[in-house]
Amino acid sequence: MQLDDPTLLRSEAYIDGKWQAAQHGKRFDVLNPADASRIASVADLGAADTNRAILAAERAQREWRERPAKVRSQLLRRWFDLIVANQEDLARLMTAEQGKALAEARLEISYAASFIEWFAEEAKRLYGDVIPGSEDRRLVVIKQPVGVVAAITPWNFPSAMITRKAGPALAAGCTVVLKPAAETPLSALALAALAERAGLPAGVFNIVTGSDAPAIGDTLTASPVVRKLTFTGSTAVGKHLLAASASTVKKVSMELGGNAPVIVFASADIDAAVAGAIASRYRNAGQTCICANRLLVQDSIYAEFVEKFTYAAGQLRVGPGQDENSQMGPMIDKGAMDAVDAMVREAVAEGATITTGGAALDKLGDSFYAPTVLTGVSERMRIYHQEVFGPVAPVLPFSDEAEAITMANDTEYGLAAYIYSNDHGQIWRVSEAIEYGMVGVNEVGITAETIPFGGMKESGLGREGSKYGIDDYVEVKYICMGGISKS
Repeated sequence: MQLDDPTLLRSEAYIDGKWQAAQHGKRFDVLNPADASRIASVADLGAADTNRAILAAERAQREWRERPAKVRSQLLRRWFDLIVANQEDLARLMTAEQGKALAEARLEISYAASFIEWFAEEAKRLYGDVIPGSEDRRLVVIKQPVGVVAAITPWNFPSAMITRKAGPALAAGCTVVLKPAAETPLSALALAALAERAGLPAGVFNIVTGSDAPAIGDTLTASPVVRKLTFTGSTAVGKHLLAASASTVKKVSMELGGNAPVIVFASADIDAAVAGAIASRYRNAGQTCICANRLLVQDSIYAEFVEKFTYAAGQLRVGPGQDENSQMGPMIDKGAMDAVDAMVREAVAEGATITTGGAALDKLGDSFYAPTVLTGVSERMRIYHQEVFGPVAPVLPFSDEAEAITMANDTEYGLAAYIYSNDHGQIWRVSEAIEYGMVGVNEVGITAETIPFGGMKESGLGREGSKYGIDDYVEVKYICMGGISKS
């Protein structure tokens, strides 16, 4: 891996403005998913190191919250500029440790930078209110930073999930202790290096790298100093963190699992629906919480859709992410690939049919899996109900609008859903009836820094991005000012 700026490849944690090894000297290896080669050996921190980061954030927060919003905004804007200037190196780092195609990695860096830019601007717009009161009182509402924020981020979007949390936290006047996924710490450390260059004060943004996620997570949730926890990851881990945060009654926001349906009605443009479903399902090798997980297609167009979708999936170019010709890279590791393959085998044993793919691509490496399409999937199968974190697309028929809504809602998840239809009445009815926090209509590219990202049911709590995204990082304080009578 060649970087224009080799100093962006860091291997120590970042605490209190210093690059630090673990207290006990332990390290862990970061591997390239494409060939299992070692990229770096990174500091493997534990509970004691995490507590040091928390205390550093607490000290820094006292001064950071007092900085004028305009000053915080200017520092964040400098960070944004540096991320954009180093986009290519950051993308190469991401592809090396995460595996996604380089073109996708470049897009993620742009997406990640957009949150820093957005919240740099929002820092100056954290308005309060004056409530009309009685003659001798003034009722005032102000917003103050919640305090030290703990953020835990996943490996599938190792830069954007950081900035989507750190941006609003820092803009509001909070300080951050971030635990990135052990699979992808290098992207986090590179962002910290650029934050340091931008002038963020020591202790304001801390990175705790480590392979023992439970030890670090439990330290963050148990600490009374940490007043807010934000997490992106699986629903199972999210539930554990929610329960652990109850002892200190922290504010929490959770972006958890998904089981996104793509509902294709007979009135839809079939070619557009196929293109959208391909882009959504196979992005990042299917390792995306909002990607198409179940394709629900009206029975009158089902056969045509399956034929076109199967052909398109079979044409995708799979290869190492560093190869500019690759459209889909490897999965994060062999274990993840084996788990997806097991779900496919189980579905086939229960009556499903593979129309393309359905096998590991061993010639490419241990973590590559062919873009796969399944028909004959039923509601009894695990692959229907469980999020498939890999490049597998079950396609199911439905008869009418009511059945489509029932099938779409037949899950504990409610993050994202997609509708393809040219019937405007139907679009409104179905958008309102399905239980999802985000709905794309004739469009799968629904994410941006300007929109409120988040789900319903067991897909999470709170919203990230947009004008709503800063709300979870502030406390709303009411002040009643008496004795203001006329002289």
